[in-house]
Amino acid sequence: MKTAIFYGSSLGNTHFVAEKIQMQWPDADCRSVIDLRSDDILKYDFIILGTSTWGVGNLQDDFELFVDLLLSLDLRDKTFALFGCGDQQTYPDTFCNGMGKLYHLIDVKGWKIIGDWSTDGYDFSESEAVIDDRFVGLALDEDNEPDMSDYRIKHWVAKLQQEL
Repeated sequence: MKTAIFYGSSLGNTHFVAEKIQMQWPDADCRSVIDLRSDDILKYDFIILGTSTWGVGNLQDDFELFVDLLLSLDLRDKTFALFGCGDQQTYPDTFCNGMGKLYHLIDVKGWKIIGDWSTDGYDFSESEAVIDDRFVGLALDEDNEPDMSDYRIKHWVAKLQQEL
């Protein structure tokens, strides 16, 4: 299964996490969404998307154009997984909302999404990325809990491989 990790990153955290995921999934290609074209997306069977959350719960800036491109394609035969970076302490009421927004855009198209993640061990008050008491993908806090990221990534990647 041809796999890609596509990310948007303003300050480098999401890029750094994408590279950590690639270390656990070495056959995956890892690229920023900023320069992707239709052909770049269509050649993959499994697409992992990573975004941070900006402002009051918004998607990372690079995703503005990328989302338009993504949603213009017929990707019914693809499988998606999501990861998001957020800040639980400074923005506890919008933690990883960018990932939640991305999930809702993909879900409305009916595309297959795997890789939900437990909310156990996190300290936030609200998130658009939580459905039925679980994150819609891997939630990470590189600002306050970078020491938890490697553990979470390793177990999330193993979960994805099982679900595929």
